[in-house]
Amino acid sequence: MASPTRLVIASRESRLAMWQARHVQSRLRALYPDCAVEILGMTTEGDRVLDRALSEIGGKGLFTKELEVAILDGRADLAVHSLKDVPMQLAAPFALSAVMVREDPRDAFVSTRHASLEAMPAGAVVGTSSLRRAAQIRRRLPHLEVRPLRGNLDTRLAKLDRGEYDAIVLAAAGLKRLGLADRIRALIPESLSLPAAGQGALGIETLAARTDVAAWIAPLAHAPTWQQVSAERAVSRVLGGSCRVPLAAYCVPTPEGGLHLRACIASLDGGTLLEADARCAVTDLAGADALGVGVAQALIAQGAQAFVPDAGR
Repeated sequence: MASPTRLVIASRESRLAMWQARHVQSRLRALYPDCAVEILGMTTEGDRVLDRALSEIGGKGLFTKELEVAILDGRADLAVHSLKDVPMQLAAPFALSAVMVREDPRDAFVSTRHASLEAMPAGAVVGTSSLRRAAQIRRRLPHLEVRPLRGNLDTRLAKLDRGEYDAIVLAAAGLKRLGLADRIRALIPESLSLPAAGQGALGIETLAARTDVAAWIAPLAHAPTWQQVSAERAVSRVLGGSCRVPLAAYCVPTPEGGLHLRACIASLDGGTLLEADARCAVTDLAGADALGVGVAQALIAQGAQAFVPDAGR
């Protein structure tokens, strides 16, 4: 197949999203020196509506819809996403064509006053945009007050610095990618806040019919990351996971070369939290997907659907 002569990347215009797009742009330029690789910056509905929680205005798809329209009408060839923001089932014309190597998937504790979540006193205020983080913190540290936090990364940090919160919880990956690792006071252990499905990984979306684009970006894919996030995303897919569900799923390699997947789902107030985990020796995408389905079914057997809005309707 001939090398591409021009590729256009659709991206949100937030600082982190543009870093991600430029990262992919740099990788593609290194692969195809004669190719003009351009970025089409866009503002999505999720970026525009900042006064309400994502769970109230439509969830993950609000960060991808406009980018998909640009791909569909030919203005862009691919879109770069934080994988945790990508719906678990893409609409029929689109495909997740590559998953890149994962950055640190853990949550980060950011504060100017305290050293860690565990060190915060009763009544201290923690900000987060994530129902998953909020439910786990409420479950494991019920003496803390958890409040909603919206806006891009810089906006959230500014709210912390103004004293609106005693601490905030962010994805470690975003802080590290933007050179803000020094803002991290502590990395939160998975035992306290299990990461979201796909957290820390970048996904590249294309039209399913554009097999040429998929082939051009194939060298950017990282098979181990793709396998791990496929298991995680299968949990969320089976359980109808969205921004309205406090659901976590995190998969790591085992010493034997297989996969170990852990997942949990909780009530919004953190009063109930269900957990399940499983291992498998098969590490291809089909095996990873089956692992995720099995863990989701184990959670369902414990009553997980009680925490999923509209489950069974």
